Amino acid sequence: MFDIIGFGEAQLRLSTAHFQRLEQATSFDATIGGAELNVMVTARRLGLKTSYVTRLPRNPLGRMVQNKAREQGVDTSNIIWSDSDRLGVYFLEFGALPRPSAIIYDRTNSAIARIQPGMLDWDSIFSEVRAFHITGITPALSQGAMAVSTEAMRRAKEKGLQVSFDLNYRAKLWTQEQAKAGLSPLMEYVDLLITTEEDTARVFGIEGKDWSEVAHQLAATFGFKMVAITLRENVTVWRNNWTAIVLKDNRIYQDRTYDVEVVDRVGSGDAFAGGFLYSYLSGNDVQVALRYGNAAAVLKHSCTSDLAWFTLEEVEKLIQSQGDLRISR
Repeated sequence: MFDIIGFGEAQLRLSTAHFQRLEQATSFDATIGGAELNVMVTARRLGLKTSYVTRLPRNPLGRMVQNKAREQGVDTSNIIWSDSDRLGVYFLEFGALPRPSAIIYDRTNSAIARIQPGMLDWDSIFSEVRAFHITGITPALSQGAMAVSTEAMRRAKEKGLQVSFDLNYRAKLWTQEQAKAGLSPLMEYVDLLITTEEDTARVFGIEGKDWSEVAHQLAATFGFKMVAITLRENVTVWRNNWTAIVLKDNRIYQDRTYDVEVVDRVGSGDAFAGGFLYSYLSGNDVQVALRYGNAAAVLKHSCTSDLAWFTLEEVEKLIQSQGDLRISR
């Protein structure tokens, strides 16, 4: 029995060191990341039983992804393998004012982009699970990935799973018009929508006088049971303010705003999703789940790589803290 299963693409991440530009680099730090995998890792580290579904090349890079997931305790028994395709790669260049950090994708024709309906037995995968998580990145990868995402979300809904969807618009994968046309029909299967300040306007054209109004408009338009909106203020590249709100049953829940020193912000939204889902699926109310989501997101900013490298104890300590920065010893 799994608490939650995630489906999406994992990539090899190659990042520069010491703020080098990509064209300067003579070596890269190699790690693994991917939105849905990041969520499964966070939720697993906090205590849920999680499983990750993807399609990987049967080579050392594919095994690297599987091994990193298993290292974190995430089940990989439903991964499918390809003998002829490749693992997607992304290159990360860390910036500093006035130059922002930047990402270049090299993921065309990756193994999961070449997935087709029928390759995954969703009835078997969903036989003993409570929730399903996917993001707007996966349907953007290819027509096949869109078809399989639709197949998975429809079947999850039919089997009574709670479906969590992080909008995660990526302009380098498709246009706003393509995203709206592709994702709008999928929203009928979604119970929890997670989104950001910008993505709601980009994909659905929904704006309001404040984020509470936006959340209400999203719920009214698509019938979501819950809407979570993460709110980031970029003070500098390496200094952010972070918080989030959640709408449920026509009520807005709010939490404190954190002052964050950024080590690596990639995956912080995924950590929010993992923290929120951990707490909510553990039986806590929305207010408590929001605190866990925010604390997990904030801690992720202090960890290098896409994945979460913190514990439940650290999340709960941060929730209870009043800004104590003394060395732990």
